Amino acid sequence: MKSERIKEAVLIIISFMIGGVLTFVVIGGDNFLVKETNNSTGTTCSAANCTKVVVDESGISEAVDKVYDGVLMIRNYQNNEVVSTGTGFVYKIDGDDAYVMTNQHVIDGASKVTLITSKDEEVEGEVLGGDSYVDIAIIKMKKTDDLVALTLGNSGNAKLGDLIFTIGSPLGYEYRGSVSTGHLAGKDRLVSVSTDNSNSSDWVMKVLQTDAAINPGNSGGPLMNTNGEVIGVISLKLVKTEVEGMGFAIPIEYINSKIETLEKGEKIEWPLLGVSMINVSDAKNSYRYNFNIPNDINSGVVVADIEEGTGAANSDLKEGDIITKIDGIEVEDSAYLRYELYKHSVGDKIKVTYIRDGKEHTTNVVLSKNEQ
Repeated sequence: MKSERIKEAVLIIISFMIGGVLTFVVIGGDNFLVKETNNSTGTTCSAANCTKVVVDESGISEAVDKVYDGVLMIRNYQNNEVVSTGTGFVYKIDGDDAYVMTNQHVIDGASKVTLITSKDEEVEGEVLGGDSYVDIAIIKMKKTDDLVALTLGNSGNAKLGDLIFTIGSPLGYEYRGSVSTGHLAGKDRLVSVSTDNSNSSDWVMKVLQTDAAINPGNSGGPLMNTNGEVIGVISLKLVKTEVEGMGFAIPIEYINSKIETLEKGEKIEWPLLGVSMINVSDAKNSYRYNFNIPNDINSGVVVADIEEGTGAANSDLKEGDIITKIDGIEVEDSAYLRYELYKHSVGDKIKVTYIRDGKEHTTNVVLSKNEQ
């Protein structure tokens, strides 16, 4: 009997010990694991002078502090009235001058542009140059004491699911300096847009997709990784009743090659094919056009006219031909054709595939300089 009571006592002691260990694992151990998980470093730096920040349970406050004074609100004045607002960011400081990047559509038509700093100081800026197809404009302003220049990174190093954030001025002055976070939801998305504010798309942008909150006024703001490096410039969002959280940014490496030209106030030299185009879908669905389009052709562009002295005029193309491919890549409409065309430079020779009288043909076209 005594031995049995001793065994029971030993079992009770062992049970208490196991219970204590389990309690530590459930309560204390869980807290330990959370700290280990949250004390992770930020995204790998993509710039040589990048300072890596730590992402912990406090969020990305360290990264925000690093760049906050380099993000500005922009006011577009026309006839001495503010007609629209947007966001921009300082990417370079040279002596007493600061250079700001934003979207072309943010400053389009402005007679005066002002920039509001994080310290609420409004400074007039000078628009040096801009381009509707890249949707980027460069503004020069006098440097203030609080301004900092953001580091331009590389979206190629970013991975799907990476934590990203942006700072901007959604809905204008009242909400300037708003921080929104999200993830890199997609890369190399092709989105059709209009460069002239019409209802018809005439350009295709290859963009980064994010689920961070993007609202009117965020345009032109920086999309950044957790080290505060700019990997893109916020440009647009998908606006539909059934859609939520689909914003897009122009990859910064695509912009890099255009910055110097825009700083000098020069126009970006886009190549010219030399044809006036009508989308096949429009030509088939309108009584205004009388082109011979086969029933099985539902995409491409119809050559409506050919400009004299251009590469198209010196090729086999004729009015009424249906262009379906550029260098073997199918073009759905004029926006996609222009997207493929603008991958090239003036003087390049491209192969154009077209349909004439129901038969497929090819011709070589040397791209001309756009004099407009």
